[in-house]
Amino acid sequence: MAQPAKVLVNGLEMEYEDSGGEGITLLLEAGGSAGMDDWQSIYPALAKQYRVIRYSRLGNGRSAPIEKNYSSEEYADEAKALLQALKVDTPVVYIAHSYGAYIARVFAARYPQDVVALMLVEPASEHDVDIMRAIDLVQAEKEIAQVKLDDMRGGMSNQYLDFWAKRPLPDYPAIPDIPVTVIASVKKYDDPPLLFFTDEARKMWGELHSHWAKTFPQGRAVLTDQSYHYPQKDEPDMVIKEIVRLVQQVITAKSHK
Repeated sequence: MAQPAKVLVNGLEMEYEDSGGEGITLLLEAGGSAGMDDWQSIYPALAKQYRVIRYSRLGNGRSAPIEKNYSSEEYADEAKALLQALKVDTPVVYIAHSYGAYIARVFAARYPQDVVALMLVEPASEHDVDIMRAIDLVQAEKEIAQVKLDDMRGGMSNQYLDFWAKRPLPDYPAIPDIPVTVIASVKKYDDPPLLFFTDEARKMWGELHSHWAKTFPQGRAVLTDQSYHYPQKDEPDMVIKEIVRLVQQVITAKSHK
């Protein structure tokens, strides 16, 4: 298996790992300020079956630092540039965690010819804070304001500015009719730190992502009560099983054309 390497993307070094396998290519997009290590729990197993590419966005992991605010559109363009640099000439199964879902959704709409399937794992959504507001508007505004301050004070990666903008993101049919799987956690918290983690919010979170996935003709929602925000770490076998299922869906669809 190949070791982590670096490639120039728009003149800056980007860290990546490419398993070099044949057939279907999986592109793994990390969440938040995470680097490609976000996927360590499932990467080795997937790399035995497919060509798997994972990378750290500029500003994250061991990629070059950045001195500007990035939008999901710019990150999507850099994912495209990475695939070109690695000479990936077939559509990928795009697998994204958390904030990475912003990038994957933009990418799928912007470069539909380059995506053959989409998987979003605990995806951040432009509608998630609406859940808090629907439960208790006054308390929600207090909590949201504090979380924003904590994010900035904690030196989080600048994609959080994009995250808090809550701009509308592409849905179906802006994202074409491709196989789509969403994995979302509805596990309840013993002591919810925010409205967002209350039992009522967990239920609404599951409904939000179930509805989103099912707007796609080939959509599927998987709700888990066995892990919180990192199913790929807490339930790696389940996530791998769903990825294998998604890939098989792609292969079956190709065989029927």
